Amino acid sequence: MSGSYAWLEPTPEERVGWDVDVLYGPWPRHHRDSGLAEVRAHLAASPVAGALALSTRGPLFDDAGGNAETVRDLAGCPELRPVGTVDVRDALTAEARLDELAAAEVRFLRLFTVDQAAEPDFPGYRRTVRLAVERGMVLLHDGDPRRFGPPLTGHGADVVFLDLHAYLLADFLLLARDEPGFRATTRMLSGPDSIERVVESVGARHLVFGSRTPFMDISPQTLKLRYAGITADDRDAIATRNVEELLV
Repeated sequence: MSGSYAWLEPTPEERVGWDVDVLYGPWPRHHRDSGLAEVRAHLAASPVAGALALSTRGPLFDDAGGNAETVRDLAGCPELRPVGTVDVRDALTAEARLDELAAAEVRFLRLFTVDQAAEPDFPGYRRTVRLAVERGMVLLHDGDPRRFGPPLTGHGADVVFLDLHAYLLADFLLLARDEPGFRATTRMLSGPDSIERVVESVGARHLVFGSRTPFMDISPQTLKLRYAGITADDRDAIATRNVEELLV
């Protein structure tokens, strides 16, 4: 069509049931703060139907207050599911925080090891993830999977690695071969065949959609799914079904 581009219009291949990487609230390093209303409007204008989200108050300022705020805020947002967090720098409080999240029926725990300067061999980190896994929580995990993946192996953990870069893909695939609960988001898989490589090596069940809304644009992420050389069934698993399995 003269004067237009087909890729500007979202297609069914870009529809996403669940985005696992959504934040709202202040973030000092970002050029502006995005409140819940703005983030909801942003998602509503995209091909993304639902998301796992949390208030940035939790990881940056006060985990207990942030968790309570997230649960309270999202109670009126049917398209959003709450995600909790803990401060791994104060792991002595982790058990209480996790019990509070369990009481609120929050199934997902996001770990901000980069911002909280936690290392995989720190006692506080190891205690926190052990307690979370024992409670059946799904970990949304930042950082390098090559460093944080090994301590999580052998425990039957459900872990979504949020920062898997295409350059690190081979090591993640080696981990995922033996860990059915290890998954990663598509956000940083920028190689020309990164998504295809995961699907061919370990299966589509090891990928989920994540955009890092509102700090990154959604459209490049949905376009990855649109143009990936995978089957419609694999695309639907990545965009929707894999997260739905974790919701139950």
